[in-house]
Amino acid sequence: MSGARPLPTLVVAAALALGSAVSLGLARFAYALLLPAMRADLGWSYFTAGAMNTVNAAGYLAGALLAPPCLRRFGARTVLVAATAATALALAGHGAVASDAALYALRFLCGAVSAPSLVAGAVLAAGLGGAGAAKQGGASSGLTLGLYYGGTGVGIAVAALLVPVLGAGGASHAWQPAWIGLGAIALAASALLALATRRRDEPVAAAAGSSGAQRFRWRPFAPGLVAYLLFGLGYIGYMTFVITMLREQQLAPVVITSFYAMLGLAVIASSWLWAGMLQRFRGGESLAILSALLAIATLLPVLSTRPLAAFASGLLFGAVFLSLVTSTTALVRHNLPAALWAQGIAAFTIMFAAGQIVGPALVGFVADRAGGLRAGLACSAAVLALGALAGWRQKPLALER
Repeated sequence: MSGARPLPTLVVAAALALGSAVSLGLARFAYALLLPAMRADLGWSYFTAGAMNTVNAAGYLAGALLAPPCLRRFGARTVLVAATAATALALAGHGAVASDAALYALRFLCGAVSAPSLVAGAVLAAGLGGAGAAKQGGASSGLTLGLYYGGTGVGIAVAALLVPVLGAGGASHAWQPAWIGLGAIALAASALLALATRRRDEPVAAAAGSSGAQRFRWRPFAPGLVAYLLFGLGYIGYMTFVITMLREQQLAPVVITSFYAMLGLAVIASSWLWAGMLQRFRGGESLAILSALLAIATLLPVLSTRPLAAFASGLLFGAVFLSLVTSTTALVRHNLPAALWAQGIAAFTIMFAAGQIVGPALVGFVADRAGGLRAGLACSAAVLALGALAGWRQKPLALER
């Protein structure tokens, strides 16, 4: 390395957060904002609308399976920057097509390239927490991980403000400029991410991607993995269809924009809100508590159609759901040596992706046959409650260095 001083740990964590802003905030969750216009324009059923995110999750699963060998061969920083840039191009591609087949292909591609980006960024963020623990205080690993995943909220908030502007109008395919705009923002974020991380060594990331004799063992983490599978299945229905449901309740566009922007800001705030808990608990306690809170948040708009219930739901959901993702990375970091972090994070990402494959289509299927989205979200809430029970059974492991 040159004699240039690296950026402070929390500044780098904030820069890494641009990766999650793109890979989740834009590539995954901006779809909910564009779905009502796309559904009306293209004549989709709820099932087709959900299937688009199911295909995205299938791509995400493929990307999660590819992440460990990519990390071993290229290193975490290279994978993060390249995959984030590829995600940006895939997002922009949505604005150049209109057929279902092409959109299915692009949703799959978005998932396939965003998963390695998220895994690589998580490995680097976990390493930052370890390196800066002594300087930052007891909660530094929880805070750096929270900052990284909290970047998703930045992506959600940006999408909430951008999509109504670029996707306005009733013309055919009026939603296409919004996708192109999201791709442009994601490409700019990729460039900033590359610049901010160019002076960082990645000794932890290199160790995490090693292919030595050590292997991640799935069985000791079975309760946590099952809980994370159920989380992926349960939360994605809410994030796919909540905007559509609010539109069907005839809320004003400015109210819906405010709702989603508030949800994104709550995700950002969650970086600090749960950092202490993530640092303190070594087992599945955080996973269980956050899953239970998500079940409550998902159930609120089912029990009441009043705007106040919707906003309370969005505020709680935003303040919790990405911290639940953070909790699995914290679980890996607490219970595995650094050489196994990439494998552990990838294993949880695979379960997350598997749940997301089923979730959107399941909610759409229930909504088509049970008279609306409230029934589908009720199923999601029940699944999240089961996830809380599974997470509580995850016990801490004896860490082997």
